[in-house]
Amino acid sequence: MKRIFLPLILAFLLLGCSHAEERIEKVVLISANAEWRVVQNVFPNETIFHSLWGEYFFKELPVGNSTEKVIFFHGGWGKVAAAASTQYCIDQWNPKYIINLGTCGGFEGEIRKYDIILVDRTVIYDIAEAMGDSQEAIDEYSTTIDLSWIGGDFPTAVTKTLLVSADKDLVPSEIPMLKSTYHAVAGDWETGAIAYTCAKNNQRVLILRGVSDLVSLEKGGEAYQKRSVFIDGTEVVMKKLLADLPRWLERCPASPRPSPEERGISPQPATE
Repeated sequence: MKRIFLPLILAFLLLGCSHAEERIEKVVLISANAEWRVVQNVFPNETIFHSLWGEYFFKELPVGNSTEKVIFFHGGWGKVAAAASTQYCIDQWNPKYIINLGTCGGFEGEIRKYDIILVDRTVIYDIAEAMGDSQEAIDEYSTTIDLSWIGGDFPTAVTKTLLVSADKDLVPSEIPMLKSTYHAVAGDWETGAIAYTCAKNNQRVLILRGVSDLVSLEKGGEAYQKRSVFIDGTEVVMKKLLADLPRWLERCPASPRPSPEERGISPQPATE
């Protein structure tokens, strides 16, 4: 029995290791379940793999005059899943680039529905410190994203700006504060955690978010209690982001992949 099963066990182990050892340059991270469903509908014939943090698949995409294999990874919604799945992707594949595609809620009058935001800074604003200064804690978890490697002219029409994040939908009464304090025009759930995790790893990150619905102090949220508005908006912006993705991938310059040491990760001593 041992002779029969040992080769099978070894084969499964090798199969499980192959994904970690394969050189993947770019991981496309998708957060919300509705966003992931659009990705699966656009690419319906891919083999789905499962990880501790989400489903993923490999896809050959056109990049310039050739093709490139990338990973589409469903990281999950909210800050906890976003941070953990981002770290998982970095540790698993050590990519040159993390690319987050997704949706956000726009402030009516500040940005238009279906506009695409290229995120250059994130602020996690739902931190309430009762024993000290909340703004000091918020500043600690704010991240400026280096986009100098893209160049000055972008391959598609985008608005480069800050995005605020919280583990909640936008509250209409908070919009004046978000506008005056952070000069924000839109908000979401995950980008603050993704950007923060990438910064801790010295990891290049590109975040593109489409405005799926609008919120205002006067009218409230157009998708609130009308989930179909969000679903329809998500389909529009995600299909646009996926169609434009090859042009952004072409802007990701070839550069040496940072080693764990260069990312600030010290080798752990072996344990007995």
